[in-house]
Amino acid sequence: MNLNRSTFYLKFQVSETSQQQRKRVIELSKEKPRYGYRRITALLKRENEPVNAKRVRRIRGEEGLQVRKRQRRLRRVGPTESKRRVATYPGEVWSWDFVSDQMANGSRFRILTLIDEYTRQCLALQAGWTIRATDAIAVIAKAMATYGNPTHLRSDNGPEFMAHQRQDWLKAKQVKTFYITPGSPWEQAWIESFHDKLRDELLNREWFTSLLQTQCLLNQWRCEFNEDRPHSSLANQTPEEFAAHYSAKTNLQNGTRSVPPAALVSPQGGRHQSTSEGSSPVTQTQPTTRALSGIDLNTAQTLQMPHDSSF
Repeated sequence: MNLNRSTFYLKFQVSETSQQQRKRVIELSKEKPRYGYRRITALLKRENEPVNAKRVRRIRGEEGLQVRKRQRRLRRVGPTESKRRVATYPGEVWSWDFVSDQMANGSRFRILTLIDEYTRQCLALQAGWTIRATDAIAVIAKAMATYGNPTHLRSDNGPEFMAHQRQDWLKAKQVKTFYITPGSPWEQAWIESFHDKLRDELLNREWFTSLLQTQCLLNQWRCEFNEDRPHSSLANQTPEEFAAHYSAKTNLQNGTRSVPPAALVSPQGGRHQSTSEGSSPVTQTQPTTRALSGIDLNTAQTLQMPHDSSF
């Protein structure tokens, strides 16, 4: 044929394993469109897939699935400022705050969020048109009944947190309070980071039509966050796994610290069905049985009450 040997090449062939791996990367990226390549890699490794983070990044780049998000510049704690208390065991410091959003008809609602700063567990997500001090006490009391009483409770200086009724109730429960400096949200860094994930992965992607639907979606996302979502600061463990491992380690060492009851529960594996198809930024999702399980009858009746947006 009078052809130079340098022009003969073996036809490039992709192995079936690589094809399946690429397909799984694309599936996970579309199922979790706000997860970066590192978290997608962590999910694959939890499925016992021998994959490299650089390969995942390259595949996502070729498919146009990168996550681009502008990072905000946060003020750091200076040497002359009082340093914030860092939790060293589960239940030492809980943090709570509010985040707001709106319905499809423009009605505004609020969400009370509560987390454990050490295990990163989301302890409560409660939606409401307005949340008074008595409502906040009810949410905290329910969390305490499940996870045990915390040693400290960190919050800002909002009226719901400064109410005398709430302060007297916490004093009776022997829970100390931490208040951040007014106008200094960076002193509550853990819950601010949690709010960023909540808004990026749920609030900005869902189309809310009622308070009951909103609460169901919050319960579903909370279960996914605690049980399925790997956390980079926890060595890519889920918060439930991290709490369970800490409990087991403490029991082996015969430690004296008390561990909340929820930390003794073994994590539940498995993936949840995505609330959207593809990477559509706005979706409508039907409440699942798992999401409804965290709502009692009285709460469901309250959430179904009509709301006049004129007030």
